[in-house]
Amino acid sequence: MSFNNYHAKLRDMTYCEYIKTLSGELLKLHKDYHDNEYGFPIDDDNKLFERLMFEINQAGLNWILILRKQDNFRNAFDNYNIEKVAAYGANDFARLMNDKGIIRNRLKIKAAIDNAGIILKLREEAGSFRKWLDNRAREMKSLEEWTKLFRNTFRFTGGEITNEFLMSTGYLPGAHGENCPVFHIIEKIKTQ
Repeated sequence: MSFNNYHAKLRDMTYCEYIKTLSGELLKLHKDYHDNEYGFPIDDDNKLFERLMFEINQAGLNWILILRKQDNFRNAFDNYNIEKVAAYGANDFARLMNDKGIIRNRLKIKAAIDNAGIILKLREEAGSFRKWLDNRAREMKSLEEWTKLFRNTFRFTGGEITNEFLMSTGYLPGAHGENCPVFHIIEKIKTQ
């Protein structure tokens, strides 16, 4: 099979099927994320913020890069403590731009700081970031509506980032196929 045909085939796979093609470190990193995080509802606002920032940082890059650097990101961004990141100033921005352990993209770093401030405002409005998302979930009828909302609310979000964030946090279906054991674990969690 040619390189191009192989990658075209991978694009047609679900994440559940894709990880079965992996081995070694790639399998370990992807399987841990797939089995324990992807598609699971998140109640903690800092964890929701972290996931949004992971999706933003992945834009234009391979997801494995984010999985490999996730601990570096957590250390660099104070474990995604929303209050701390929202208070970052010029020195923090410079520190992050010089941190070789993360993605050193000006727009993505600025988006993290700006989005932390935006989430603080959303928490004032709704009580928590999670409640704000839950309230919107009752109103949204399509990915297009979600994408428009995210583009108008957050920095550095478009259709793919919005879709992956919402799917990875359980707001949109499709994270796991129905034949995946994790699908049934998540369904059980949602009914509790």
